[in-house]
Amino acid sequence: MTQEPTPTVETVRRLVRSLLKEGGDCTGGPDVRPVTEDRRHTWWVGDRHVLRLAPDREASVRRRRELRLRDLVRPHVPVAVPTSVAHGDWAPGLAYTLDTRVPGGTADEHDVSAVGEADLAGLLGGLRAVPARQAEALGVPRTAPRSLEALRRMAVHAAERLATADEFDAVRLHQLTPPGATQLAAQSGTAVLTHHGLTGAHVVVSADGRVRGVLDWTRAALGDPAEDIAGLAVAVGSPAAVRAATLAGYGARPCLRGLWLARCDTVVRLTDHLDGRVGGALALLRTQLRRAWEPILLERVTDLKGHEPEP
Repeated sequence: MTQEPTPTVETVRRLVRSLLKEGGDCTGGPDVRPVTEDRRHTWWVGDRHVLRLAPDREASVRRRRELRLRDLVRPHVPVAVPTSVAHGDWAPGLAYTLDTRVPGGTADEHDVSAVGEADLAGLLGGLRAVPARQAEALGVPRTAPRSLEALRRMAVHAAERLATADEFDAVRLHQLTPPGATQLAAQSGTAVLTHHGLTGAHVVVSADGRVRGVLDWTRAALGDPAEDIAGLAVAVGSPAAVRAATLAGYGARPCLRGLWLARCDTVVRLTDHLDGRVGGALALLRTQLRRAWEPILLERVTDLKGHEPEP
């Protein structure tokens, strides 16, 4: 198997200079630096651009699709979607995009205000309004809904491991019973365009709590809208996520489904980290667990059998 190349400061600076047509020698041009030390394929370029390099050919396909998808999504949502000022290949068969930087911090740095929750509601409602056929024509894949009952069983075992490590009270998972998980199965005919990768790092928030943009659309899929509600629960907290989803027109079933997807996911992820199966920052995983388990007004799985399917 051929090993994919690893970008270096020199590689990035040379590419940026050619794109921005900077003069001078190879030591000049805008400052370039990796966003984080463990993410050598995403680079800040000065204070106005971000360069994203696909690490492999599969990621290159997603990156090229993202360029067209962002143009499709942009008219439907009230928050900024990054704009590409240049794109191409940074190595044979490996794509790059040079995007304008969306000003603001992240949801990991700033709390979302009530007005920011309305921004998130506009995001969820806008994604639901994107024509599915147009997204599919761009190559956006369809994904089947996950089994909440299967995830619940995994989380129950994981919670026991966290309890022994004094990280989590496993009794809290008893709120979601097997019948309740079955009741919260995804409804047929509810697939919409989903970002499918909402995290605190991908939600741009200003100091006043407004949501200014959403980054990284490479994982977008046509599927279960509860996945984006779950992503927001982890990114901004369960109460804000459920309020935003409700404001967007989603009923109790997808809100509760998203809530419990997030809660089970965060328990499993923290356990996998403690057992050495996945990497990541332990502090962030603990924060995500806390956000997902923040109490909301509608905690119990009520009788949803008489509810109409979500639009």
